[in-house]
Amino acid sequence: MSTSHPDPATLGYRPCVGMMVLNGANQVWVGQRADSVPEGGGPWWQMPQGGIEPDEDPRTAALRELREETAIRNAEIVAETPDWLTYDLPEHLIGKLWGGRYRGQAQKWFAVRFLGDDGEIDIGEPGQPHSEFIAWHWCPPEKLPTVIIPFKRAVYTEVLRIFRPILGG
Repeated sequence: MSTSHPDPATLGYRPCVGMMVLNGANQVWVGQRADSVPEGGGPWWQMPQGGIEPDEDPRTAALRELREETAIRNAEIVAETPDWLTYDLPEHLIGKLWGGRYRGQAQKWFAVRFLGDDGEIDIGEPGQPHSEFIAWHWCPPEKLPTVIIPFKRAVYTEVLRIFRPILGG
């Protein structure tokens, strides 16, 4: 393998949390990433997610990341995945993200009930240095696998399966 693409087998997974934020109609919050480049027909959307700080509890990380990315504070965790879910980056991204230290992410997912109103949600100004997203909307759960970037689809499908009882199906 070339030096620009480390051998994925030598790399671990970045610890991360993901949040399936549900409104009163059980629609899911998704944002369009500010740094996304259309790949395979994008644009792609995703649920909020982010890294876990050293010695941080995953539940604490989930609520912190949710605040940082969406400004949502009026929310409660209602469920979590029993296991960590992993995905691998496509080969062309390995060595380019997260300082080149990881082959993908190991994620603990949380179902989060949004208790506020849409006016609380603030993704910041598109183009600003810390803006994670450029747009957001509420998505029917069954459409999630069609709007997510292809390399994350298996994880999203599993999150939907695990949280199906909460979604009413």
